[in-house]
Amino acid sequence: MVDRRDIFVLALDKGNLRTLQQVPGAERFRYHGLLGIEETQEGEIPIEELLHKARRELEAFDGEIAAIVGYWDFPVTALVPMLCERFGLPSADLEAIAKCEHKYWSRLEQSEVVDDLPKFGIVDLAGEPRLPEGMAYPVWLKPVKSFSSELAFHVHDDREFADAVDRIREGVGRVGKPFEFVLDRLDLPAEIAEIGGQACLAEEALTGVQAATEGYVYQGKVVVNGALDSINYPDTPCFLRHQYPSQLPPEIVRRMTEISERVIERIGLDNTMFSIEFFCEPDTGRVTILEINPRHSQSHADMFLAVGGVPNHHCMLALGLGEDPAMPRGEGPYEIAAKWYHRRFADAVVRRVPTAAEIERIQREIPGVTVELVTAEGARLSDAPAQDSYSFELADIFVGADSEAELIRKYDKCVAALRFEFEEIEQSAGAAR
Repeated sequence: MVDRRDIFVLALDKGNLRTLQQVPGAERFRYHGLLGIEETQEGEIPIEELLHKARRELEAFDGEIAAIVGYWDFPVTALVPMLCERFGLPSADLEAIAKCEHKYWSRLEQSEVVDDLPKFGIVDLAGEPRLPEGMAYPVWLKPVKSFSSELAFHVHDDREFADAVDRIREGVGRVGKPFEFVLDRLDLPAEIAEIGGQACLAEEALTGVQAATEGYVYQGKVVVNGALDSINYPDTPCFLRHQYPSQLPPEIVRRMTEISERVIERIGLDNTMFSIEFFCEPDTGRVTILEINPRHSQSHADMFLAVGGVPNHHCMLALGLGEDPAMPRGEGPYEIAAKWYHRRFADAVVRRVPTAAEIERIQREIPGVTVELVTAEGARLSDAPAQDSYSFELADIFVGADSEAELIRKYDKCVAALRFEFEEIEQSAGAAR
């Protein structure tokens, strides 16, 4: 009989449970959900209450806790190290996590080891907000702590700047206030202590194509598992798909890898995974960091499984157990894989979604395709949590293929077969979306 190890997973959901059951040696593990998705990802985030609730549940467990892990953004990224410290388990240092997640602090750390960064500065939300000195439109405005591009606005003039500031003022506390609970536990540099977690960052708009690296740090050694492309809908800042492996020139991938190793070492991340988003200009060779995430991306899991043969959740589990998380390469059934985001760019009420039978037929007829609905019949699209500022997600579509061209053909065929119906909602003048 297999001696199974008990692993607690923060905000465990069905889709990721399926992925966790696909890691090598999964029969050795018994997964336990800890806290729920709604209480960690939606509405106001009562992080102190969540921390105490999770501690009580773990303390009441009648057995040996082998690991505490998570794959969601904040507050999960902060709860994992706080809980692991309490129970004597391997994890990243909380300060290193905060350095990545506080966008201004992260830029200051990056500037110590990277020459090519966008201009950036803090916008005073309390007084009379204005662009930081030396910056010019277009710029991005975003809270110093947010996720899923929530409250991130691309502004081109004073009117758009003022509108974006108003919306950030209104919503910055949802994530920023609980993030300050984390900052209060740290010995902060003066410039970070002064602005706290409910500030607004302005950054020069970057150009080029988007890409990312993903990897881990084990016993101080930084390992990049691979590079991925992030491709937007035309003329929008909204993701159309992530694809792995990257199709960018090898020298660009090498540059992303080198920068990743340098900044992760500078920040001091250890015993955790990371993903770093970049803008790349293949013609000039310019590679610029957009942001650093102190976690792996669950959106990448099926891609690593399809191409490499193992989902990236494997690294998360291994690190949680204090083991070497080395990943295999090239052992999957496909040469390339992608996660596509099927979106709508106007608000509406959903009157019909594809049925389970329709989705099963699509998946049967198009090999390598998996469809997961994000919305539901009767839902108003703008009511969904954690949307970006410009679009509404309808479905996630995973595709595995043997070439990028085949990847696109499969996706187009799948979307053509998905039958959604909507009731239009009249947009008021000046609506942000």
